[in-house]
Amino acid sequence: MTSEGAAFERRSTAPVMAPVRARKLAKVPFVELAEGRLQGVVSSGSDVERVYVSSITAAEHGLSCNTNNNRPCGGLGGGSRPCNHLKALLEAALAQYGVQRVARYLKVEPPSGETDLWPALHPVAAPQRAAEVFSSFLRHLAYLEVPPTTDPLPDLQWFPATSQAVR
Repeated sequence: MTSEGAAFERRSTAPVMAPVRARKLAKVPFVELAEGRLQGVVSSGSDVERVYVSSITAAEHGLSCNTNNNRPCGGLGGGSRPCNHLKALLEAALAQYGVQRVARYLKVEPPSGETDLWPALHPVAAPQRAAEVFSSFLRHLAYLEVPPTTDPLPDLQWFPATSQAVR
């Protein structure tokens, strides 16, 4: 292990990857590659009180899109035709993580030179995961309320405290 790697394990913070390019947080305030899905929260274009919880599963490319109060998205065509919320989610992910990383995560081979992954996906209907995705979003939002500090956060204390704990 390099000395830089060992030093990284002793720090209490992790490096944050800068986005590939700027994205509109008002349209897609939350996007992540987690739990075998590209998932996130997309703002409604017609109602400021509503957001859509959208996801695309890796490998199967299962599409799911529901409102924050668990109503199905009217634009999702039978699970195999993406709605505008899913398109916005994928666009935000490409801006945040880049084409290669998103393609690798979703297990697709992007067409040569293409920056749009929709042609490479073979979407199907997926089970609703709105509660899990929205819960993750709310957990991330809660950290915005925490005052800046270098002290450990109690809910993150399950991380190993020293490099000796990691084997």
